[in-house]
Amino acid sequence: MKTDNLPPGQREIDALLKWNVDHPGIIPENPEVDLGKWVLTVDGEVENPVKLSWQDFLSLPATESVSDFHCVEGWSVRNCRWYGVKFRTLVDLVKPKKNSKCIFFECADGYTTSLDLSDLLRENVVLAYKLNGEWLETPLGGPMRLVVPDKYAYKSAMWVEHITFSKRRELGYWEKRGYSDMADVWKNDRYRR
Repeated sequence: MKTDNLPPGQREIDALLKWNVDHPGIIPENPEVDLGKWVLTVDGEVENPVKLSWQDFLSLPATESVSDFHCVEGWSVRNCRWYGVKFRTLVDLVKPKKNSKCIFFECADGYTTSLDLSDLLRENVVLAYKLNGEWLETPLGGPMRLVVPDKYAYKSAMWVEHITFSKRRELGYWEKRGYSDMADVWKNDRYRR
C-alpha cells in the first residue's frame, strides 16, 4: 500500500479489510451504552461545568474533519471522515479557568488518557459520533469518541463519558504502562523514554 505522507514507522491498511478494535487489558468486551441514560460530564477547572445528555450533545454545532488515523502498532487508515463536535466548541461552552492546562478523559470501559489543552484546541480535533457518513459503531468507540489526528490512537479515547479540566497532567491507562504521554505520530514517539 501507499506510504507517502505517513508518519515514520506507519503503513497504510484498508479499513474495510481490517480495522483493529482489539483493546487488550481493558475489558473483554465493548461496553454497552444506553443513549437514553448516556451523559457527558465536563467539569474540573472550568467556569461552567456541564452534564450533557445525548440529545444535548447532538444539538451542539457539528463539523466534518478528514484526517488519517494512526495506531501505535504501526498501521494507519487514510482519509477518515469524522463528523462531530470540535473540541474547541466544548471549550467555549465550559470556559476553562486560566490555570486549566490539561484534560483527563474517562470512558465507559474504564479507560483513561490525558492531553494538553493546547493539543485539543487544534482545528482537526473532534468528539466524533459519525465516521464516513455512518453513526459510529460501538467497536470503533460509539456512540462518541475523541479524535486527535496528530497523536497515536490511544490518545483518541473511545466511549468518552467524563472530561475533566485540570491544573496538572495525570497519566492514563497506556501511559502508566510505558507508552509515551506525548504520543506525537510525526516524532515516532511511541514509548516513554
